[in-house]
Amino acid sequence: MIVVKDLVKKFGSLRAVDGLSFVVERGELFGLLGPNGAGKTTTINVLATLIPSDSGQASIGGFSVGSNAGDVRKLIGVVPQEIALYTDLNARDNLRFWGSLYGLKGKQLNSRVDELLEMADLVEQASQKVETYSGGMKRRLNLVVGLIHGPEVLFLDEPTVGIDAQARKRILEMIANLSAEGMTVIYTTHYLEEAEQLCDRIGVIDQGKMVAVGDKEDLISQIGDTDSIRFQLADSHRAEFLQAFESRGDCVEVGLRRGKIQVRTPDGAKLMPAIQSWLNERSLPLEQLEIERPNLETLYLKLTGRGLRE
Repeated sequence: MIVVKDLVKKFGSLRAVDGLSFVVERGELFGLLGPNGAGKTTTINVLATLIPSDSGQASIGGFSVGSNAGDVRKLIGVVPQEIALYTDLNARDNLRFWGSLYGLKGKQLNSRVDELLEMADLVEQASQKVETYSGGMKRRLNLVVGLIHGPEVLFLDEPTVGIDAQARKRILEMIANLSAEGMTVIYTTHYLEEAEQLCDRIGVIDQGKMVAVGDKEDLISQIGDTDSIRFQLADSHRAEFLQAFESRGDCVEVGLRRGKIQVRTPDGAKLMPAIQSWLNERSLPLEQLEIERPNLETLYLKLTGRGLRE
C-alpha cells in the first residue's frame, strides 16, 4: 500500500530524512519508532503531500506522492501531533466542517458525524465547545476528524502526546479497532509500550535513517535472546569480577555500562546465584541490581548508542 525508497528531505544543511526506505502492506499497522528529532514527523509530512521531498520516491496505493498528490490525498487521513481543531466550535460542527471539505453533505455527512462521535465517545459532549474539552477528549476528536472521509490509509503522528493514562488507553483501543477492520495505519511514537502493543511491524528510525525493521520478535532477535544483569561494584573489584565471569559459558558478554557491571546471559535467574556467591566470598554487597529482558529499548540503545528519551 505504501512504498518508500531512498527518500531524502533536507532543511538547509540538516538531512531530516536521509535515504529512508520501507514498505507497508495493505491493512498493516506499521510503527515508526524513534525519539524526537529522528525524522518521523518529516516523513509523515512528505507522505501526506504537505511538503516535497528533495529526492527519492514514495507512493501510496500506486500513486506517486510527488506527481499524483491529488490522488494520494483522496486515499489518506492525517492526524497531526498538534491539535487541528477549531476550539470555538463544538465537536459536531468541527466534524461537519471537515467533512464538507471532502464533499460530504446532507444525510451522508450527518450519518458519518454521528458514527464518529460514537466512536470517540463524545456523543454527550457533541454540543459543547472544544475549548471546554480535556486533553484526552481533544485527542479523540482530533483522531476521528482524520477519519471523516473514510480514508484507506491513516497517518497518526504521536496521537497520545500530553494525555493521561486512561485517555491514552482509550485512544489505543480506537486505533487497534481501526486496524482490526483492515485500515492501513502508519503510527509514529517514542513510547515503547505503544509500539509493542499496537504494531504489526516496527521501523526503528534514527537521524532520518531506518536502522531496523521487523515485528517485535524479529527486532529483539537482533540483540540475542539474552537477559542483562547490572549492578554496582567498587572499582577495586571490577577487574577481578570481569576476569572471573568473562570465561564462563553461560555469559554472552561481560563488561561495564554507565559505571555498572553488566552481564548478558541466556538466563539471568540461573546465573544470579553464581554472582551472589562470588560477592559473598568477598563480603561484598549486591547494590543497585537490575535484571532486564531484551526489549525494544535495548535494541534502540544498541543500534544508536542512545535511548529513546535522549
